[in-house]
Amino acid sequence: DCLTNEERKLVRNSLDIGYFREAEAILEPGVQPTHLFVIIKGYVQQFEGDELITTFGPDDSFDGRGLVAGKVSGRFVAAEEVVAYQLSKQAVSDLISSNATFGALLFSDLTRKLTALSERQSQHELQSLTMAQVEQAFIRPAHMVDADTDIVSVARAFHDHRTNCVLVQDHRVSPPRVGVFTNTGLQAAILNGTPLHQLAVRELTNFELITVHPADHLFDALALMIRHQIHRLVVADDERIIGILHQLDLLSFLSNHSYLISLQIMEADKIETLKLAAEQITRLISLLFRGGTKVAQIARLVQELNAKLLERTWQLIAPPDLIANSCLFVMGSEGRGEQLLKTDQDNGLILRDDYVCPHDLAALADRFSEALIDFGFPACPGNIMIRNPIWRQSVSEFSQTVRRWLQNPDPDNVMTLAIFMDSHAVCGDTALLTKVRGELYRLATNNAALLSRFASAVEAFSNTSGWWNRLLLLGDSAGKELLDLKKSGTFPVVHGIRSLALEYQLSQTSTAHRIEALVKIGKLPSDMATDLIDSLNFFMALKLKVGLEAQETGRPLEGGIQVDKLSSLDRDLLKDTLGVVKRFKAMLHHRYHLESI
Repeated sequence: DCLTNEERKLVRNSLDIGYFREAEAILEPGVQPTHLFVIIKGYVQQFEGDELITTFGPDDSFDGRGLVAGKVSGRFVAAEEVVAYQLSKQAVSDLISSNATFGALLFSDLTRKLTALSERQSQHELQSLTMAQVEQAFIRPAHMVDADTDIVSVARAFHDHRTNCVLVQDHRVSPPRVGVFTNTGLQAAILNGTPLHQLAVRELTNFELITVHPADHLFDALALMIRHQIHRLVVADDERIIGILHQLDLLSFLSNHSYLISLQIMEADKIETLKLAAEQITRLISLLFRGGTKVAQIARLVQELNAKLLERTWQLIAPPDLIANSCLFVMGSEGRGEQLLKTDQDNGLILRDDYVCPHDLAALADRFSEALIDFGFPACPGNIMIRNPIWRQSVSEFSQTVRRWLQNPDPDNVMTLAIFMDSHAVCGDTALLTKVRGELYRLATNNAALLSRFASAVEAFSNTSGWWNRLLLLGDSAGKELLDLKKSGTFPVVHGIRSLALEYQLSQTSTAHRIEALVKIGKLPSDMATDLIDSLNFFMALKLKVGLEAQETGRPLEGGIQVDKLSSLDRDLLKDTLGVVKRFKAMLHHRYHLESI
């Protein structure tokens, strides 16, 4: 789909079809290839020596790298009867010369492939904001007053509700009517000369409402504002008034939707309003991803918005003295800034040592956890939430708990330590969290046995057969088994880097920032670092893509990726990135002597 019409014609004129029997060697090491193969039917296995490297299925291509290099490095064998297109080497060379994207997607290293993919998505998958609907924008609540209300009372309503307009209901006429009174009307009232406490709002209300439906496109709403020279529209579904769409909010949505969500969170005075903001964050993620925004940028933005969401939630629940004497923090993917769609809660609360809480802390913590569940953050199966007393302790108590985890590094304690290492403060005194994290680094320094035990968790989810070996299952079993992307890809990268961060006492919590710090101090090769960051971003993007598709179709979000449903390009990239994970784990095995653990 990245070829021009002329290039497609070249492909059609340069194709043959080949047939290969089961167990037949299609390419041998050292052979100079003459064609690029694109499988129509069957499966081909690639071996290096006796090791099975990967499996190719329908729509997959091979061996592009060998074609460019001039010789094959592996052995390609038909696992069953194979029918494949054969595209001549000359045609492939011509396509590479004329189309850089084609060459990058098929034959480049991982970084260039992902760069080309990003550019292609920007061209082919632009999600125009002009197609966004009114209901996706920030619709402000509609505050209603009676038409007989005096202007002073209306001005007070402006102040109390932090608004510059109210809807006015007039029951004196039949049928009753509804209008809008704005700050422009307030200026007119002052110039009217009548004492404001004697002037009814009816006199200066515009009863010719301009309305828009929630499902209308935002650009249609903007056109209405321009046509009528107004700055706000009433959003209504038939006779039911939903709220007010302001021109500033509409334009902000089209330019920077995240600002509106942040504003909505900061101005929230009740939990219900925050729930609406949480829903807006999910819509924003979809909007940005469909528009080609890089997944790392989306994750960073989501971390900031979620932090504000949790901070404001805690501020609405906890008394000021508790907030001043504690630190609320998040952990796991949320702490690392790598969470996109909402996942299980991982949060904790550290209290100042000399603070005696006069409130029912258990009840407040429970309210907080329940609020997050209502926002769409499921309860943590391991109960790593502030409603659990273990995760709300004083600095001294938390430090003692960390010491116990370190002194008894069984698998559960190792994973708990790993989760805590990614802690990120969202509300209160951040110095409290810094003290406890400092205790962790102090005790782990120069403890080779502990570091090896900690790093060994990279094998916690290992499968001896290896997903890179059976990425495409053969025969009727294809697609019935799911790839757990977290276990096979994300976790080994995240935890391996976390292990190195613990050894070298790095303060960063983001995996990408830890990788950059490791390169800076000379503890990680720069080429490996680039591949790890690219791989992690690909895993995050693939998981997000599948998750959004599940949401849009109303299907439950499964715990894995159905590999046979991926495009051939995504499968190819998945093989490359899982290969990076394999090499990184081999490096960790050598560094921490994991074979002896």
